[in-house]
Amino acid sequence: MHYLPNILFAVLLIIGIGFFAKNVKKLIRNIRLGKTVDRSDNSSLRLKNMINIALGQSKMVKRPVSGFLHVIVYVGFIIINIEVLEIIIDGLFGTHRIFSSLAGFYGFLIGTFEILAFLVLVSVIVFWIRRMILRIPRFWNKEMKGFPKNDALYILYFEMVLMSLFLVMNATDTHFQQANSGNLISQFIAPLFNGFNAETLHIIERGAWWIHIVGILVFLNYLYYSKHLHILLAFPNTYFANINPYGKFSNLKSVTDEVKMMLDPSIDPYAIPVESDTPVDTVPDKFGAEDIFDLDWVQLMNAYTCTECGRCTSVCPANITGKELSPRAIMMKTRDRIEEVGKNIDKNGKFVADENNLFTTISNEELWACTSCNACVEECPINIDPLSIIMDMRRFLVMEKSAAPQELNAMMANIENNGAPWQYNQLDRLNWIEE
Repeated sequence: MHYLPNILFAVLLIIGIGFFAKNVKKLIRNIRLGKTVDRSDNSSLRLKNMINIALGQSKMVKRPVSGFLHVIVYVGFIIINIEVLEIIIDGLFGTHRIFSSLAGFYGFLIGTFEILAFLVLVSVIVFWIRRMILRIPRFWNKEMKGFPKNDALYILYFEMVLMSLFLVMNATDTHFQQANSGNLISQFIAPLFNGFNAETLHIIERGAWWIHIVGILVFLNYLYYSKHLHILLAFPNTYFANINPYGKFSNLKSVTDEVKMMLDPSIDPYAIPVESDTPVDTVPDKFGAEDIFDLDWVQLMNAYTCTECGRCTSVCPANITGKELSPRAIMMKTRDRIEEVGKNIDKNGKFVADENNLFTTISNEELWACTSCNACVEECPINIDPLSIIMDMRRFLVMEKSAAPQELNAMMANIENNGAPWQYNQLDRLNWIEE
């Protein structure tokens, strides 16, 4: 019976980590549903971006209040969880504060953890106030209803509870308090438990210890279903992000080759095509993107990495002027479709064609409202690129469905017939000079 708590702890640890590993495997599979794209170039610049943006939070602090608070929560939560190593060792081997033998250094560590835990607690309370009392507009867009809204609150409550449990655990640890080692914050909480006997204090301390570690395992496995998956994906997302200038769009190779052939006077347009190694029955790639399979894996990772913070939507000129477009909603709807496809594969062993695609939830009105200004890309704190998905879906509408807006069709027809966007005869294009 003496080893029963250790066995129970080991079982919980194996289940928690095992379920997390299973979800990570599913996540990687879903991201790989996208097309191959090479992002191995300029590794030094990519590494610099990852260090500055993901680790250094350089784009977060462009909005000082929320940025500074986020840095506190990010740094605090990561550093405090170093203490989980001690909890795991104690839980597996039945020890108690195994690292306390480090004496003064241990006191310094726990003291630092307690200060950070307090700062994290204050920060998430401020986040809650900003969201629920001040009701900052970007948190209340129409796409932030139901689970997306509640998801943000669940995480705030998680963090409040975990930080409070850490401080209560220290405050009710009699030996820790008597040692007066690192109890910089918990010493002010300890008097609340003065009327309790030693046995009750031990029960409270053990209860806080167990709930704390179980809460961390639950939080770890909740990440896959939450927008807070960016905790894990922000680093690869910033590393593999597009590093080309904002105005540079990708060209379709098939179209580029066709244009080059048309402009090359040495090519006979009536010549018999050269035989290719590509099998005859191979289905050619679509122009643009109709479904997630037509996007590349970086775009799919973007969708999973989205924090749903709404900074992109808050600076989008189309959204500001009342248009349907919300770059955040584009990423959320893309992720929903990836998850839908993933569940289809889980159920059938492979993807079985269904009636849905990206256009099921993303409307043409949203796509054509985009001005392609790249404001959303510039504003995103972790270099997500909603515009690339919008442009690929537009390409599909224009080149596969001939479904461009009437104004755009008229412009393209004028360019084809008159060499200019306006409906004038080519011979009349310079008449304005005489006016």
